[in-house]
Amino acid sequence: MAVPSGNSSRTIIYVALAGNLLVAATKFVAAAWTGSSAMLSEGIHSVVDTGNEILLLYGMRRSAGGPDRDHPLGHGREIYFWSFVVALLVFTLGAGVSIYEGVTHILQPQAIEDVHVNYAVLALSALFEGSSWGFTLRKFKQGRPGIGLLRAVRHSKDPPSFIVLLEDSAALAGLLIAFIGVYCSVALKMPVLDGVASILIGLVLTATALILARETKGLLIGESAHQSTLDSILRIAGDVDGVVHAHHLVTVHLAPQQILAALSLEFADEFRSPDIEACVIELEKRVLAKHPAVVALFIKPQTSHHVKETEPRDQAPIQ
Repeated sequence: MAVPSGNSSRTIIYVALAGNLLVAATKFVAAAWTGSSAMLSEGIHSVVDTGNEILLLYGMRRSAGGPDRDHPLGHGREIYFWSFVVALLVFTLGAGVSIYEGVTHILQPQAIEDVHVNYAVLALSALFEGSSWGFTLRKFKQGRPGIGLLRAVRHSKDPPSFIVLLEDSAALAGLLIAFIGVYCSVALKMPVLDGVASILIGLVLTATALILARETKGLLIGESAHQSTLDSILRIAGDVDGVVHAHHLVTVHLAPQQILAALSLEFADEFRSPDIEACVIELEKRVLAKHPAVVALFIKPQTSHHVKETEPRDQAPIQ
């Protein structure tokens, strides 16, 4: 399964960053002009999204750092760390402040003035956010034909792309809630409904943050490569002359485009050390040619008899 390239993810973030800056400015002007709690929450939401995208860009730059003495496999997982930080910020700043603002407005309701200003800003925000969401969705679905959106998010190893997509989705949902809250607040002459809308926006952000935290936590701990990649590496190993059997393959993503792989192989009995070395070199060339994301490949010679003695009882060797 293909995954978006680093350049594609950066393009997604830059588009979302530009849109959120425009949206945040218009929302805060409208909130100050009309006194709408929901609009203020939406402005805070856009500011949090803007900060998150800056953090994602920082994380992508940090993750590109090469190996050093303290980090022999590079800094790839920094993108997963900063993605998890983004999930926490969505919850603490975005959701927390929105819910607080909503409760405050319910306790001290304030009628909305010049409601048409709010409607105009919401329409412009929907245009900006909708454009960003459409662009992000197209980029995210590239290389994933016929796969549902939620499944694609669960299987993605590229947090920046699905974080921006989920943030934009939450933003559009928040705009709809803000519109309903403002409209009902004015039409029913119940300013308290504006505060209720702000709380609902906070709940949408809470749900978004929980999804982001769940997905990025798995990547931060360490997730295996896609099954198609595992099957391909095993086939390559089995086709190399001198490899009798590929017993086990363990992979883990260090970054969206960085995979660590460890193979347990049985070599022909007549092979001596120079033969095994030549076989390993050939295998590395073939794997890297097919899967350039494999940045480290470790190979352990192991006979079938030894595998059966050492493997856990509930784990069978890969065929």
